[in-house]
Amino acid sequence: MSLFRIFFLLLTAMLSFQLAAIVIRHDVSDEQYWATEADFPALATLYQIGVHGSLIDPEWVVTAAHAIFCLEPGALIQVGGQQVAVSAVYAHADYQLDKHNDIALVKLQQPVTAVPAARLYRDNDEKGQALWFIGAGASGNGNTGQTVSLQQNNGQLRKAQNTVRSTSATELLFTFNKGDKALPLEGVSGNGDSGGPAFIQQGTDFYLLGVSSRATSWFTAVGKYGVKEAYSRISHHASWLDAVMAENTQAIAEQTTQNRFVPPGTADLPQLCARLNF
Repeated sequence: MSLFRIFFLLLTAMLSFQLAAIVIRHDVSDEQYWATEADFPALATLYQIGVHGSLIDPEWVVTAAHAIFCLEPGALIQVGGQQVAVSAVYAHADYQLDKHNDIALVKLQQPVTAVPAARLYRDNDEKGQALWFIGAGASGNGNTGQTVSLQQNNGQLRKAQNTVRSTSATELLFTFNKGDKALPLEGVSGNGDSGGPAFIQQGTDFYLLGVSSRATSWFTAVGKYGVKEAYSRISHHASWLDAVMAENTQAIAEQTTQNRFVPPGTADLPQLCARLNF
């Protein structure tokens, strides 16, 4: 189930702001995970409760397809320390809720030049690499899971590492390990982190390798040790991203959809979006 959908269902059921962002090791202090926007300047935030994307061109943000249902033209998102209006949204035509191809592009009404855009990672050697995740919202740890409220967290960014356990054609796959199997700042994304980046830094350049999609463990709760997560694989989707950003009319007609993937059971989407949007 997608990480944002889990939170969405909780929110619509209880009108609660209880969610998790980057979930951390239980045996490392929370402060060691704290981050700033300088740790990934291209980070975009789609809603007041979190949910992210990455600036990959001054006019384009990539995010998860399942996270775009409140993004209509004119909606505001936050990028590079400023709020920018959405011009258009394109989701992958082959995406279905909780499946692969969970990727979408958001075109902005004006370019963002205050921060550098992340570069797309185009090689196929992701397996075994230690990548970084970053996100805002609340937190928790691998023992207790998602336990800290968004209100208590007050929007603190956290950055954590995880190793690409394996790949499929369309996804990067991760596991939240502990002890000797874990990286020093091991972590996973959680509810409210959908669309966020898996990235590396080389010199002054940031490379985007994945887009946070969903937890894939049926019997392990989000944020618990052992949970498995899938990120949409940028190297696979790079040609799709290139074609849409070039505004190739044939590619947009054949390879994108305007479906907003509203989760089942949504009673009042406009009211919810009014609460979530900036």
